[in-house]
Amino acid sequence: MNTIKPIYFSAIAFFALTACSAQKQVSKTTAPITVSSPLIIKKVAPISDAKLKRWSHLDLAKDTIPGMSVDKAYSELLKNKKGVKVIVGIVDSGVDIDHEDLKSVIWTNTKEIAGNGIDDDKNGFIDDIHGWNFLGDSGFENLEMTRILKKADDGSVTYKNAKADYEKKYKEALEGKQQVDFLLNTNKTIQTYLKKDNYTLEELNAIVTTDEALNKSKMIMTRVIAQSGPKFSADIEEYRKYVYDQLNYNLNKEFNGRKSVGDNPDDINDTKYGNNVVYGPDKEEALHGTHVAGIIAQVRDNSIGGDGVANNVEIMAVRAVPNGDEYDKDIALAIRYAVDNGAKVINGSFGKSYSPHKQWVFDAIKYAEKKDVLFVHASGNDGNDIDLEKNINFPNDSEDNKIEFASNVLTVGALNNVYGPTVVAPFSNYGSINVDLYAPGMEIYASVPNNKYKYEQGTSMASPNAAGVAALVRSYYPKLSAKQVKQILMDSGTPLPASVELGENNEKKSAADTSKSGKMINAYNALILANALSKNI
Repeated sequence: MNTIKPIYFSAIAFFALTACSAQKQVSKTTAPITVSSPLIIKKVAPISDAKLKRWSHLDLAKDTIPGMSVDKAYSELLKNKKGVKVIVGIVDSGVDIDHEDLKSVIWTNTKEIAGNGIDDDKNGFIDDIHGWNFLGDSGFENLEMTRILKKADDGSVTYKNAKADYEKKYKEALEGKQQVDFLLNTNKTIQTYLKKDNYTLEELNAIVTTDEALNKSKMIMTRVIAQSGPKFSADIEEYRKYVYDQLNYNLNKEFNGRKSVGDNPDDINDTKYGNNVVYGPDKEEALHGTHVAGIIAQVRDNSIGGDGVANNVEIMAVRAVPNGDEYDKDIALAIRYAVDNGAKVINGSFGKSYSPHKQWVFDAIKYAEKKDVLFVHASGNDGNDIDLEKNINFPNDSEDNKIEFASNVLTVGALNNVYGPTVVAPFSNYGSINVDLYAPGMEIYASVPNNKYKYEQGTSMASPNAAGVAALVRSYYPKLSAKQVKQILMDSGTPLPASVELGENNEKKSAADTSKSGKMINAYNALILANALSKNI
């Protein structure tokens, strides 16, 4: 899974360590509608909490926020209209199908009799009532570069590059451990003094002491809270988990996460594995997939949680993405499973830098294309130009990283919630060839396991926002093909500012250099264009 370092703490840890002198290194169709560049948008006040929770649904012209105009689409274009049900396959870490804001929109395989231990529909999967879990009871995994290094050095360029990337990432993880251990100890010093685990900035400021160590801890935690806010303890824990998961599982050559699955991951014909527990052995670890599902399909206007983009979908849960890098075999079979069981849109919020069996995934994407299924994929969270061969993010839809082999893949970058030069999220990958368009991906509020809700960010959030709009179009205009829907979303988008800053270094680029379309997805415009095109079918 292509994850991002918890954003607050990549900066906070640096701030804390430097305060104590510690070391750290840180082809277009002709659209029948005209979408012109918006007027200069000036945000006159900070975004309110209420708007932040649904900013991706708002409208740039009306709200001065670069959302997808979803609310406008419902109020002006879809009122009193009925669409058809669209099944959306969520290939991810698992989905909490019992969540209060999702359980009514979970896909059910009506051809299967629950709990009888028989493959009633003869699709090769026993009791697959709501989807399939290709990971079985496994949850944590190595990165693909780690798996490559666990094999014998074959002298290949791939092995050499994997070794260099591994060494760099392992060094960063060790530095991250130093940072987070320091933060935990600093926080513990304050907790011990105040005799409480949770404290406020006011309580911290009230500490008056001549103890030099305590004063230093006070100074550091003041900076941490100033940057992270009241949820600083949760952010420290998130950063701790990120770092320790890397060292214990992702980069640990002695760890074998596949042992419990019981298959051969290098044999695409070995398909009799997994189970029907689509949220996996630990529901809390299905956070990523549950959040993705919520972005697409949380029940709208029910006064709980957030609202999904699409109001007429069923979520099919296909668990194939561990904490670590996914196996090519699992992804290929997961895509085929979703296609064979009726999905018309598949969301893939995952990605990796190495793909030993990439052809299996390419073949699955081609299979989805043949069956008229749109595959929406996150561009990745490294802040890189993925048109460059050294930055490829798998899976992609071009074997040579230049010419597309399939017409049904929509690759999505992430947006910030402030229109202007920094509207593209700094972590988002970009590329005029291999990224198609952008969707909201910063501070996205949606469901997480056990009836909870949370803000998450990443191209993992941008992809389901785009997938939700694609499902919306396919619901109300079902005659349109996957290829047409992809092109509609690209052609009908709102133009990015003429000049934007990309990557962690804020490199200035033209809108045309950001992606193939140079646009941000817009549901309102997409539905207008879909309506016009469908009249000719």
